[in-house]
Amino acid sequence: MKFSRLVFLFQLALVLQLSQTAFSQTQISELRNSLQKVIDTSGGTLGIGIMGLNFNESLIINRNTHFPMQSVYKLPLAIAVLDKVDKGMLSLGQLVHIPKGSLDPNTWGPLLRDFPNRDFDITLASLLRYAVSISDNNACDILFRLAGGTAVVNKYIHGIGVKDIAIAATEAEMKKAWAVQYTNWCEPAAILQLLRILYEGRLLSKASNDLLLKLMTESENSPNRLKGLLPANTPVAHKTGTSNTNGKGITAATNDVGIITLPDGRQYAIVVCFSNYTGGVSRGERIIAEISKLSFDYFRSK
Repeated sequence: MKFSRLVFLFQLALVLQLSQTAFSQTQISELRNSLQKVIDTSGGTLGIGIMGLNFNESLIINRNTHFPMQSVYKLPLAIAVLDKVDKGMLSLGQLVHIPKGSLDPNTWGPLLRDFPNRDFDITLASLLRYAVSISDNNACDILFRLAGGTAVVNKYIHGIGVKDIAIAATEAEMKKAWAVQYTNWCEPAAILQLLRILYEGRLLSKASNDLLLKLMTESENSPNRLKGLLPANTPVAHKTGTSNTNGKGITAATNDVGIITLPDGRQYAIVVCFSNYTGGVSRGERIIAEISKLSFDYFRSK
């Protein structure tokens, strides 16, 4: 009798589990359908990755498409630099000498604005802040030199198991020709992997991991993307990427990737890459904001 009751309870639990899984799949399909409506009217190519970090739901759209990263690649660069800090090869407090005239004045460069027309020394920690939180292109290329170059960073990222990504050209090299930016590409799942690695803290030291998440949370760039339509004060640790618009009106990349915290404390990673579309960066930012809001509302309602 007891055995029969145990069998019944096991079968009931299995049915309930299968029912919950089916319900979850139905719900995530509803989110996918809502996102597809945005994609269908975007006029470009959208890559979307969404993954629960302390709960189990995920989806990826345009999984195998290569999206130009632009400044999103400053995230894997920062991880590679901080790994060298953890290994004692670099130090956050070390001073880097920047000679007068060595910074490019014709790129996004708050560093040059803050240290105009002179030699100066700056700590590695400050360079990371300029590259991650402010997305300074000169700081980015200085960090690439300190890390050993794009090939070294690319090999390192592949070595930690994130394969579907290519880091091939510095910011200075991307300026040389429109096509060069496409050599720095990612698939949405690769950035989700990086965000999960950060969330779990299983690669860098706690101090380095916490620093990078802090720099992403304090980002001063593009508040109208992932954060644009979310409730005020929603915690978002993110990294943006933005291309120019060419003479044909094509914007190659407007991106934002990050970790969003829901009101109940659950967290999820989100990647939105918008490529090869018309209408300019502001239109791309609106699309990203709409996608972010759809995902936030979906998870918050559950």
